[in-house]
Amino acid sequence: MTKKGIVLSVIAVLLAAAYVYFFTDLFYKQSIQIIPMVRMGRASSIPRNPGEKDVYPVAFKLDGNYKLTSIKVVAASEFATNKYAYPLWHLVSDSNSVPIKAIIYGLPIGGMKPKVPEARPDPLQPDVNYVLLVEAGGLIGRTNFNTRQVAAASR
Repeated sequence: MTKKGIVLSVIAVLLAAAYVYFFTDLFYKQSIQIIPMVRMGRASSIPRNPGEKDVYPVAFKLDGNYKLTSIKVVAASEFATNKYAYPLWHLVSDSNSVPIKAIIYGLPIGGMKPKVPEARPDPLQPDVNYVLLVEAGGLIGRTNFNTRQVAAASR
């Protein structure tokens, strides 16, 4: 092969590698897509201290059925400065979780249990930003959400 043929071959290989890297999903790390939804209607069933404002429940729709291994909700302000922020709700898979497509904050999920035995989810506060972190094997997902105070007529 001539020098010109070697140079053209190297250029063709570099262009093919650049195409694969920039225009395909071969090197893209897949993540779980999450859509948070505030469920208007009735107040959340999580027990609150007297005098605390009621909030609407929050549901999360996943982009597929996943066997989750971890679910954690933390305050966004705390998570921004501390990777190990105090979790308001933290479930882990004990052995084999049920494939699910939706989560409602605070409700039990088949095959999962609180990381701290007998821990209960903390009530969410109105108009506070939170972060939901989910894991399913090697896949991870994360979304920010906030809650809304129950309207006076709904109580």
